[in-house]
Amino acid sequence: MHRRRPSLRLVLPLASLLFALAVLGLGLLRAAAYDPPAAAGGSWSPAPGATAPPGPAGTCAGVPVSATRQLRGMWLTTVMNIDFPSKPGLPEAQVKAEYERWLDLAVAQHHNAIFVHVRPSGDAFWPSQYAPWSEWLTGKRDGRSPGWDPMAFMVAEAHARNLEFHAWFNPFRGTQPAPDGPGADFTKLAPNHPLLAHREWAIAYPTGKTSRLYFDPGNPDARRFVEDAMLEAVQKYDIDGVHFDDFFYPYPQNGEDFPDDASYAKYGHGENRAQWRRDNVDTLVREMSQRIKQLKPWVKFGISPFGIWRNKTTDPAGSDSRGLESYDAIYADTRKWVQQGWLDYIVPQLYWNVGFAKADYAKMLPWWTSLVKGTRVQLYIGQADYRVGEKGAWSNPAEIDRHLTMDEQAGVQGEVHFSAASVRSNKLGAVALYSKNHYSAPALVPVMKQLPAGPPGAPTLTREWRAGNARHFDFRPGAGPQPVSWALYRVGGDKATLVATGRTGQQVADPAPPAGSAVYCLSGLDRSGNEGKIGAAFTASR
Repeated sequence: MHRRRPSLRLVLPLASLLFALAVLGLGLLRAAAYDPPAAAGGSWSPAPGATAPPGPAGTCAGVPVSATRQLRGMWLTTVMNIDFPSKPGLPEAQVKAEYERWLDLAVAQHHNAIFVHVRPSGDAFWPSQYAPWSEWLTGKRDGRSPGWDPMAFMVAEAHARNLEFHAWFNPFRGTQPAPDGPGADFTKLAPNHPLLAHREWAIAYPTGKTSRLYFDPGNPDARRFVEDAMLEAVQKYDIDGVHFDDFFYPYPQNGEDFPDDASYAKYGHGENRAQWRRDNVDTLVREMSQRIKQLKPWVKFGISPFGIWRNKTTDPAGSDSRGLESYDAIYADTRKWVQQGWLDYIVPQLYWNVGFAKADYAKMLPWWTSLVKGTRVQLYIGQADYRVGEKGAWSNPAEIDRHLTMDEQAGVQGEVHFSAASVRSNKLGAVALYSKNHYSAPALVPVMKQLPAGPPGAPTLTREWRAGNARHFDFRPGAGPQPVSWALYRVGGDKATLVATGRTGQQVADPAPPAGSAVYCLSGLDRSGNEGKIGAAFTASR
């Protein structure tokens, strides 16, 4: 049983490739003084008429401030307990401790976001009216509550470390294949599984041992229910993003077509079936985009698709590649989603090395940068940390480091790494290498101009003291909107660089100050990452 993403979809024999795909959905210092906000579900109202500044607004002691704007994250995979929890059925305290260690790893890597798998297969990591509890958490398939709310804890702890929490959902997957999951056996579903009550929504695919149940994307009632299930989490929790991976319609297996004859006959209206399927996925993406913003305008929506839309041999608008085409194979028109502006960000899974003949990273990257150019959609790249150590190019620990250099040169605005376990294992020292060269200092998340803006007033540093090796500060907020987070700058030479970030309620501190005196400035940021004016310079001498 594969427990991570297949190393090369493009060259594996089809049967073994698709068996691997059946398992996984992705192509994919604790703040003791933190005081979490009181609003349970998260709320925020920007200042009327406020607009986002283009970047750090001002100077510190007469020199310009400098902060990298870059999304940095990793996928924390729960299905099959690939990353977390380490096994099903663990006590609450152990699950919490494991999660905190993953967050501390993210902080140590200077990440600013984490992507947590909260709906792997029609289940939930929160008390839901639409889905049974995930067996990867509870260890059981009986739908019974574990007695606590993991989602509330996970979001609060991520925010305590100033990490964005992106809730990662698989929309249409209803089960995992046997023997680890129930497969297509209705008798093995949790008693409150919605596909038991609505068997007309369920489609089993493929036949045989790797069969699983899907919510039929072509059934409008099933699709709306899936949307409602995910939006329940948006409504209840203070999440920062809604995130999908590459799974909508399943990848084709064993030469079988997806058996949606009934819904096509009822809802297809004579349209070409392939286009009808793309329309169904488009509808999900468009409606989720609209409904998320109606609920909480500041919540981001992003998708991490398979890295090839279409090959240019099939479509002149396609990429210089010769691999599986998501447009045709799984009915995902990723190019349209960007062009229509339905997404806030896109994270194509470019899980191939530079020079790979069928999908060269150096050729795929410019196709994606060209696609997002002139749109409001931010481009992050999904990196295949799990492939480090494979034969060939991946035996070079500098492969991903090379990718990140190319990303920066191309204007890419961030990366997400698959997966957390591979980041932690640091095979061949690859993670340490790219972290040293690209993530050595903190970064602010990129600003999205389409999100609400309410930059805070300039805060004032008022007092400093030493605590261990760190230099701590008190501050007084500026006028206007209250900050959601802060950024601390230290003057060095001809600029003031970002040395630390944190959530409001978290102690302002420089974790590695110089031995002598230093000049600092503080700024506040709103929920969307818009930075207010830089506060007055403060000379710290202790």
